[in-house]
Amino acid sequence: MGDDNLNKLASIGAEIRDSFARNRRVMSFGEYFNLFCAHPRQQLRNAAQYLHDVFDHFGSQKIDFPRGAAIRWKLFDAPWDNGRDKLVGQEEVQNRVYRILGNFVREGRVNKLILLHGPNGSAKSTFIACMIRALEYYSTTEEGALYRFNWIFPSAKVQRGGGIGFSDRGYDVSDSYANLDEELIDAKLIDELRDHPLLVLPQPRRVELISERLAQAGETTLVPPDYILYGELGPRNRQIYEALLSAYKGDYLKVLRHVQVERFYMSRRYREGAVTIEPQMAVDARTRQITIDRSFGSLPSALQSVSLYEYAGELVDANRGLIEYSDLLKRPLEAYKYLLATVEQSRVSLDNAMLYLDQVFFGSSNEGHLAVFKEIPEFQSFKGRLELVRVPYLLDYWVEREIYDMQVRPQSVGKHIAPHTMTVAALWATLTRMRKPLPEKYTKGLADLVSKLTPVEKAELYARGLAPDSLSGEQAKELLANIDKIWGESDAYPNYEGRTGASPREIKVLILNAAQNPRYACVSPLGVFDEMEELVKNVTVYEFLKQEPLPGGYHENKKFIYVVRERYLDLIDEEVRSSMGLVEEQQYTQLFERYVSNVSHWVKKEKLRNPITGRMEDPDEELMSEVEKTLGVGAKKDDFRHEVIARIGAWSLDHPNQKPPYGEVFPKHFAALRESYFEQRKKVLKKTKEDIMIYLQEGPARLDREPRERVEVTLKNLRERYGYCDKCAKDAVSYLLKKRYS
Repeated sequence: MGDDNLNKLASIGAEIRDSFARNRRVMSFGEYFNLFCAHPRQQLRNAAQYLHDVFDHFGSQKIDFPRGAAIRWKLFDAPWDNGRDKLVGQEEVQNRVYRILGNFVREGRVNKLILLHGPNGSAKSTFIACMIRALEYYSTTEEGALYRFNWIFPSAKVQRGGGIGFSDRGYDVSDSYANLDEELIDAKLIDELRDHPLLVLPQPRRVELISERLAQAGETTLVPPDYILYGELGPRNRQIYEALLSAYKGDYLKVLRHVQVERFYMSRRYREGAVTIEPQMAVDARTRQITIDRSFGSLPSALQSVSLYEYAGELVDANRGLIEYSDLLKRPLEAYKYLLATVEQSRVSLDNAMLYLDQVFFGSSNEGHLAVFKEIPEFQSFKGRLELVRVPYLLDYWVEREIYDMQVRPQSVGKHIAPHTMTVAALWATLTRMRKPLPEKYTKGLADLVSKLTPVEKAELYARGLAPDSLSGEQAKELLANIDKIWGESDAYPNYEGRTGASPREIKVLILNAAQNPRYACVSPLGVFDEMEELVKNVTVYEFLKQEPLPGGYHENKKFIYVVRERYLDLIDEEVRSSMGLVEEQQYTQLFERYVSNVSHWVKKEKLRNPITGRMEDPDEELMSEVEKTLGVGAKKDDFRHEVIARIGAWSLDHPNQKPPYGEVFPKHFAALRESYFEQRKKVLKKTKEDIMIYLQEGPARLDREPRERVEVTLKNLRERYGYCDKCAKDAVSYLLKKRYS
């Protein structure tokens, strides 16, 4: 057994050794120069180009929303980690940041700080965390390999040629010291700034070499960044370089022997190219003299007379990557004035050095602090150094529920989660964020429609593209064609839609509290409603509860609980009915298809074949009138019939050679047919639901065979189709009986 363990350990060791060699972790400058010549584009990236490439590496996809199509960048789905802690929604923010990075790439340098601003809990930190995690993963790939360099000073027994404090025995001076064994190295100076290896090349010749290699590689569109074209070595690297060049009497190739190029990996945990800093008072960089340290006593004599300094701090740790200033504007103004020069010129001044940086600057702020910042005189100085990117709360409850599905799972709460728990929580949250439309922003006809939208109608319009039932076909069509205008109406307002309301953090806590409600065996929408009732009492705690209610039902947060309850009742009522199997959905489709066929021939004034007799007959007026009566058409049945055919024609233009899915094209009509059918069978429905309660509370033996079988079929369908367990089915049916069938 012991041998097996040792063999496994040896196998792991071999894997790591092979990986080390395969990933080219350490190389001489000559080897790195060959790598650059073979792959110039990959080695000519500054931090902005690198982050831009991270977006491209993971790719994007088009997502269709009722408001229009949007591009979603897949890195925010965290595919390297099976979606753990992914960013939900915020496609507009993703694309805005990608465009800003693209501008940095085209300009060849980073000259602004990207400030994400929005209400507390709107996913600003999650957005940046996803980018950092993507950076970390990308840096482990072959395409994302990053390199820095160290200075190697060999021991006396391998150094010869004299001039820098060593004897001249036993080593071919044409060889690099990069791959020496550790016991043959007296000193190794690691560059904490992670200067790019190409900066070791003299600047004029560097520009020539870069132009030459790009031309040979056919890279005609790449803009080499200023950092690599015109940058210089960091202060300590410059001192070492000059000292060595002087000691070697200008022999540049001998200087390069001391350069060891090393691959490095982005790491937030180890502050390697990715750093998040909290509000604090100091400049985020500092120095410490290292030549007085005993550990550097083995440096060659040519360097012992030079005052070398070590650089530290967040700006240093983040170099070649990304730095995030969390809640930047919570700092006193004096604490971040240095960012004016640092961001625009990518440099920071210290007591005895000027550090030139290569990093992308991100910051975050809530709207309150940003509003105060805009009022101070210094804001005008900062304005040109900032790219403001708004990160609002989500307004699409269908998307919002993904947050809670992801963060609250049965394993974490130790309970089954009843269907619709996250949906009701997400719907209520988005209702609290809705802003009353301003009709004057729209044309006359559209203004009348928009002004009548209630918060829940607006929520359904945003999430599922559903127009209010009260609208005619033409009105619904006009409203649906302008969802994007309604969605973006308040973008230019300081109090934009999505700035206020319940935050996802608060809703998550609400759901977790509901999970502890002893009245329900599962995490239930009913427990969520109880927690909502408690939350809206705390007017002094939550800012969004302090808003004055407006006409049309806006900001009526307590009333929203009732609205969401009614939606929940609609959902469970439909699911229980469907699970009873009294009628199949196909029957509605067949009825509506017959209606459409008759109406189509009626509009064309044509006869159609009777499927039973085979004779050509006039359209069935009785059938059409019966369906129209059920749909509540009224006296304008002729207009309605023409409208039905027109809607089918419009759908067919967008979907040629496809059969219209009538349930999707006419969702309200199908709902009306379904409701009419079940209304006629209300007594049967009520009796079955009562039998379900008897079955679950007192046991199957209390029911006769026929009702027992009907109940068992219903419960089976509730489990398999909708995800209920018997416990949450009991709670849902009991609630439904109490509210709808008592």
